[in-house]
Amino acid sequence: MFTALSRIIRYGLLGFWRNGWLSTATISIILIALFVFESLIIFQILTQTALDAIQNKIDISVYFKSDAPEDEILKIKQVLSGLEEVKSVEYVSKDQALEAFQSRHKDDEAITESLKELEENPLLASLDIKAQDPKKYAAIAEYLDKSSFKDRFQKVSYTQNAVVIERLSKVIDTAEKGGVTLIVVLALLAVLVTFNTIRLAIYSSREEIGIMRLVGASNTFIRGPYLVEGIIYGAIGAFLSVLFALPIIYITSPYIKIFIPEMNLWSYFLNRIFFIFLYQLLFGVTLGIISSAIAVRKYLKI
Repeated sequence: MFTALSRIIRYGLLGFWRNGWLSTATISIILIALFVFESLIIFQILTQTALDAIQNKIDISVYFKSDAPEDEILKIKQVLSGLEEVKSVEYVSKDQALEAFQSRHKDDEAITESLKELEENPLLASLDIKAQDPKKYAAIAEYLDKSSFKDRFQKVSYTQNAVVIERLSKVIDTAEKGGVTLIVVLALLAVLVTFNTIRLAIYSSREEIGIMRLVGASNTFIRGPYLVEGIIYGAIGAFLSVLFALPIIYITSPYIKIFIPEMNLWSYFLNRIFFIFLYQLLFGVTLGIISSAIAVRKYLKI
């Protein structure tokens, strides 16, 4: 069994080298497909990082009337924290709000002097609410509008942020749907390319296949080398796609960091390069095996 397997692999390698230009063309197409697929993965990572950064800056702020007791605000905070749509609720007291306001405008003398002339803190206590998902902000705003403690609110900031939240939700949906569609298209492209390559290899080796049949070679022995070729195409394509990505990511990483400070793409890629390669290898080899198996089944009548 081991001898038969080694021969199948050897004949697969021989077929790969014998059809040099055809193999090179096939690997080139698969390389492009896998490289675009890899780029899509990186794009989704960047998109998700950017969306998370934007999402962390978006919230619903509930400002309370100046006579609202702090203990009552804290009870409302506890109620809101228990909602499944809510990720976190942060309480900002009047003093904390004033301190933050002064820090933001410390270089503005006019505002600083105006605050000194005031006898009391003009700012309101608030609750900053972050949702588990941007799509949940509308539900949270609706809950606040119908709540029994609504009369304690001075204002709710959802209306001001609604446009940004809606656009963010649309961007997330578009990125997810577009990513899935592109993955399917690339997978079909890789299957078709490898399928046609194996079909041509079978056609060019039709005389040898006829001789192998005459001498009593098994079906597995005849079909096996073409499956090996499909595996080789996928494996080499996966290796080259990761290799080609390295210099591109190294060059573009500093520019990406300017737009997305939270993402160090070069460091992220290096830390996960082994898993990215395995993922590419699995994807490439699977496509190679599937397309080769389909071609063998269709064109290699044994």
